[in-house]
Amino acid sequence: MLRTIQYSCCPVCSSTQIQEVLTAKDYTVSEQLFAVWHCQSCTARFTQQVPTQEHVGPYYNSAAYISHSNTNKGIINKIYQLVRNYTLRKKLALLQKYTGLRTGNLLDVGAGIGAFAHTVQQAGWQVTGLEPDATAVANAQTLYGLQLLPLQQLVTLPPASFNAITLWHVLEHVHDLHGYMQQFGTVLAPGGVLVIAVPNYTSADAAYYGAAWAAYDVPRHLYHFSPQSIQ
Repeated sequence: MLRTIQYSCCPVCSSTQIQEVLTAKDYTVSEQLFAVWHCQSCTARFTQQVPTQEHVGPYYNSAAYISHSNTNKGIINKIYQLVRNYTLRKKLALLQKYTGLRTGNLLDVGAGIGAFAHTVQQAGWQVTGLEPDATAVANAQTLYGLQLLPLQQLVTLPPASFNAITLWHVLEHVHDLHGYMQQFGTVLAPGGVLVIAVPNYTSADAAYYGAAWAAYDVPRHLYHFSPQSIQ
């Protein structure tokens, strides 16, 4: 039996000032409709009736989910592959800029097929990658020879051991939002940097497409952040 989560307060700030704002469709896997709610206090949005962590797996089982499969079928995925090579270099430069380091110890959370972890490793960094999806882990091994660890290993990592932690479009997928943020603070070394990239529902493209905005990506995206809610 599929178990889901019904929030009675905001999962970001715990405010009870919440209300439904739109209904979005899962175009990738199930064709189901999901309600998206808004928090008046912190301005975060979140998907209601999302599957629990133990039951969300089937919603990721699609050959079109490129961050796990590395597929190049279809024009959109071909474009994604080309753009990714450029963005990987930009991400490495961003990492070096904000850490002030040419090399160091990196924790890449939600590493996918390991493309970024591999890029950083090639630049001389020591990299630990965490990834929950078995298909992505297998592809990381095949493509880059990377041994990614299960996401549950986060709580076993040594304190103050990483100069940087990166989450490239990962935080919106994490069920235990506050637990993970607390653990990031534990494993970051003094002066370490936490890099988070998430979709911004206050962006111009989100306003243009409305409920059909691709980055709502329900129910895989549990939360939908604004700059204010990230702060």
